Amino acid sequence: MSCLFVEQLTVIDCAYLDATRGLVGESWIVDIELEGDLDGQSMVLDFGEVKKRLKRAIDSSVDHSLLVPGRSAALTIAREAGRTMLRFTSAHGDIEHHSPDAAVSVLDTDVVTADTLTAYLRPRLQAVLPATVRRLGLSLRHEQIDGALYHYVHGLKKHDGLCQRIAHGHRSRIEVRIDGQRDATLEADIARQWRDIYLGTCEDIVSDDGERIHFAYTAAEGAYALTLPRGRVDLLETDSTVEQIASKLLNKLMTSQKHGHSITVRAYEGVMKGALAAGQC
Repeated sequence: MSCLFVEQLTVIDCAYLDATRGLVGESWIVDIELEGDLDGQSMVLDFGEVKKRLKRAIDSSVDHSLLVPGRSAALTIAREAGRTMLRFTSAHGDIEHHSPDAAVSVLDTDVVTADTLTAYLRPRLQAVLPATVRRLGLSLRHEQIDGALYHYVHGLKKHDGLCQRIAHGHRSRIEVRIDGQRDATLEADIARQWRDIYLGTCEDIVSDDGERIHFAYTAAEGAYALTLPRGRVDLLETDSTVEQIASKLLNKLMTSQKHGHSITVRAYEGVMKGALAAGQC
């Protein structure tokens, strides 16, 4: 048999529920190996077919989804009329999430990890492969980041694609330059303040009692609602696109730095993509 591989086939940008950390944004790079007999083209499977079949299967299942540990004692979940309603108790407080079924992936596990997600994905990917492929190698890994990073969750109600889902997220690096030089201290400060944060849009707030914030909106897929402990949220007056996130960080830094310095913020949204904002204070 022959073996073909594809490194970084795609990136899964998602969120998951964790009893210790709460609602966590995540980005996993997907690598695959396919082992099997050669076809009439002397290929295990054409690369175009690999990308089309497997990436489509990932996009339609877990990408931009909320991953839920279905066997966790912290979880209460119900599904009715195409909708999923859940409550999850974390060390930071209760989390409530209501959405169309497609926005939630329930894993048969008590904790979401790269390994449990791999086990969830494997049969779904195998189902779209031809019988000539005898073995599927599947691994999920983090981007190697030399410096500060943070995990954030958000939802973009105006987006026509999967980003409209109210609880999807990213594991992202952050770079700050003052007069062209990286400032590791400022980067670490941002990462610490935004560790496992939800970046919400003010106009999506339905209620805020000082302890919990309730967000809700209707997007193309349907109605979404999310309730989180107040301490796990930071708010934007704008949509929480990466362009607006970069601008928010720049504006915050410009108020704290001495006059006469140039500031550049390079904010990432997951792996190898993001937005840049620059200004003079």
